[in-house]
Amino acid sequence: MTQTATYSDYRGKLETYFDKTASKAWEQLTSDAPVSGVRATVRAGRNEMRDTLLSWLPADMTGKRLLDAGCGTGALAVEAAQRGAEVVAIDVAGSLVEIARKRAPAELNIDWRVGDMLDPSLGRFDHVVAMDSLIHYKAFDIVEVLRGLSDRTSGSMVFTFAPQTPLLMIALGMGRLFPSSDRSPAIIPVRERLIRTLIKNAMPTAELGRDRKVSGGFYTSHALEVLTA
Repeated sequence: MTQTATYSDYRGKLETYFDKTASKAWEQLTSDAPVSGVRATVRAGRNEMRDTLLSWLPADMTGKRLLDAGCGTGALAVEAAQRGAEVVAIDVAGSLVEIARKRAPAELNIDWRVGDMLDPSLGRFDHVVAMDSLIHYKAFDIVEVLRGLSDRTSGSMVFTFAPQTPLLMIALGMGRLFPSSDRSPAIIPVRERLIRTLIKNAMPTAELGRDRKVSGGFYTSHALEVLTA
């Protein structure tokens, strides 16, 4: 895949944000530590979404190779590895990967990486998960990422996008009222019909599988499964 200018530019912004601004906040958010009411809704939503994506993966992943594309602090990667998968967990933010590495049981088969999920040297996979790591990109960029990953994926890709709904637009507007330390990089809402159409056009041999929207408080995200085999 040839990376678009917007993808490359925003990937750099995400790296700067998480490494320079929000590392401690995300370490707290993804732990059991007390958080504010706003962040509590984000934590609950992320936990529900992670459980959803994990439920779409095989219960026994022995012999399977999984890419956690945008692994953050590593909770999904750990669960997949506990099911027997060989996991490559990568994120642009080295500070988050370091937190993940410290939290994860040392005996698990997880290769923690800092870098680009599209790096071809990562190899081939049976499954790819991109949870809330593509919500900052435009629909065309999201599909280009998926198309690039599909060339090296033999089973399924599950990802999330920010659905363009009235409630999300209101929440995003309210979010701008909070101090910058409480805000993540800009989320770009995407129309579901558009993302489905673009996927079908870009990957005609792939099939669209399950989908589910998780929405509550200040968290709204829509999961979609793409079957590549």
